[in-house]
Amino acid sequence: MRALMVQGCTSDAGKSVLVAALCRILRRRGVRVAPFKPQNMALNSAVTVDGGEIGRAQALQAQAAGLAPRIDFNPVLLKPNSDKRAQVIIHGKAVADLNARAYHDYKRVAMAAVLTSWSRLTQEFDCVIVEGAGSPAEVNLRDRDIANMGFAEAVDIPVILVGDIDRGGVLAHFAGTLDCLSASERARVQGLVVNKFRGDIGLLQPGLDWLEQRTGKPVLGTLPYLHGLFLDAEDALAHHSEREGETKLVVAAPVFPRISNANDLDPLRLHPEIDFRWVGPGQPLSPCDLIVLPGSKSVQADLAWLREQGHEAAIKRHLRYGGKLIGLCGGYQMLGRALHDPAGLEGKPGSVTGLGLLDCETTLEAEKQLRNVKGFLKVGAGRTAPMQGYEIHMGVTTGAALDRPAVRFDDDRTDGTISADGQILGTYCHGLFDTPEALVALLAWAGAGDIAPVDLALRREADLDRLADAVEAALDLRGLI
Repeated sequence: MRALMVQGCTSDAGKSVLVAALCRILRRRGVRVAPFKPQNMALNSAVTVDGGEIGRAQALQAQAAGLAPRIDFNPVLLKPNSDKRAQVIIHGKAVADLNARAYHDYKRVAMAAVLTSWSRLTQEFDCVIVEGAGSPAEVNLRDRDIANMGFAEAVDIPVILVGDIDRGGVLAHFAGTLDCLSASERARVQGLVVNKFRGDIGLLQPGLDWLEQRTGKPVLGTLPYLHGLFLDAEDALAHHSEREGETKLVVAAPVFPRISNANDLDPLRLHPEIDFRWVGPGQPLSPCDLIVLPGSKSVQADLAWLREQGHEAAIKRHLRYGGKLIGLCGGYQMLGRALHDPAGLEGKPGSVTGLGLLDCETTLEAEKQLRNVKGFLKVGAGRTAPMQGYEIHMGVTTGAALDRPAVRFDDDRTDGTISADGQILGTYCHGLFDTPEALVALLAWAGAGDIAPVDLALRREADLDRLADAVEAALDLRGLI
């Protein structure tokens, strides 16, 4: 097949990982394959080689296919900044901030962008593996749908349906989803895939037999639950940890209501010598060695939440006792004297007082900064380490604090700051912990001088191969790819 679409019975059913697996399988067979997600809603994003912004999951799928991320892999990205509004990104660039009803009317424009990207990819690649969004059973969203069956019908491609058995009720999920589809949509479904199974397959088999008889669709396979699999989360907050025995550093990070690019902290969360803790609503910011304030899609609102939780006082107490603090992107903006949003880009126009821990302030501007970066990180007494990452931000930060930059890029630009007392680091660089040398330097600065490096890129590659092996062994792919 020149194309195949993976849709899910629910959100987080396994669409992203199955697409990544199929891309890696086809790449290993010598097929020129590309991932594609027409419309994505996520706050974890990546910067593409062509200077745009796409969902983080599509960047991972591109890696699985042996490609650099590009805007055509995810032509429409929605980044929620409240429960009712989202920033709309078309072909990598922010074009509007719309509520749900206004976006529904805008879908005609969005669909045109989707079809343009689709045309370019299908002309260049042997096969395109497409990921749906949410569930095709959401009948209230069927009108003007560009994410699931609406897209599949428009370009006439086959679909497989994946369901997560780990959350329970997977047989009902499959049967109910198919019942919600039109006759032409049901005919488009080529088969069903059960995801995250653990246990005795013999006990499940009668249910699978019933499902095939009930729906008339073949069960293509049952994927095993892969413990310890590390792949970038599309949007859900990952809590898996690989802590082993005694740890050398305790790290805490508050979970903002609009936390953005939470995958920045994966190298800390997955490090076997770090006790990493997400701090959710109602939980105290307990004593630790390092606090990390992650990115945010709505900085002023998340700063207000931080204060409501009592974390401002806890952060200042942490610093008085000699603890270290890192602010990433939106978290960096919170550390300054003030946040200004004169155009109301993230809410009502106006300004709010920041935490006042750095001598700088930030003004939001409509033009978003998007770039991949590479350079050197400066921490401690003259210690430097190579780093690379990416910038995605609308804020422009100025002030005396920037005279002590945290990063110098290869193009001689500088970014961020280290406080005069050496306790606080702020930067716009996402992926700060991904480079092993930078990770070791930052952990030494935070108090763990003899901690082992972790290479996230190598781990991600190994887990993509592990995933592809498991999918290839479990699924009957004949006639599909």
